[in-house]
Amino acid sequence: MNAARILSMLFLACAAWLPAAAAAEVVVIVSAQNPLTVLSVEQVADIFLGKTGTFPDGSAVTPLDQTDGYPLRQEFYQKATGKSIQLLKAHWSKMIFTGRGEPPREAGDSHAVRRLVAGSPRFIGYVDRSAVDPSVKIVLVLK
Repeated sequence: MNAARILSMLFLACAAWLPAAAAAEVVVIVSAQNPLTVLSVEQVADIFLGKTGTFPDGSAVTPLDQTDGYPLRQEFYQKATGKSIQLLKAHWSKMIFTGRGEPPREAGDSHAVRRLVAGSPRFIGYVDRSAVDPSVKIVLVLK
């Protein structure tokens, strides 16, 4: 094999790897109208797992999920709750069966979630950082 062909193959291999390495940065957002400035991972997990229906100040909260199957949804739940999508489904099956809660409303992709969150101080959602604009504010960055 000549050197040009080896370099070409190496370049293609690196190019295929780069998108996976450049994963989305998941952020939790609320409306710019919401007085909240920061939430802990535990507080976000409690909201999205139905363990609480209020923000820390006592006001009602409605979590918005990305549509099932979106890669960001899996990344969010893994980072915020430590649960896989399979464990999450089991959690909600139990919660619904026992009458203790309903899963978050599905709202679409990052842009759809941002639009809905921007419209109401009651909503909370998670998006790719690239979807954030001045209509919402970041209250948690998930790493």
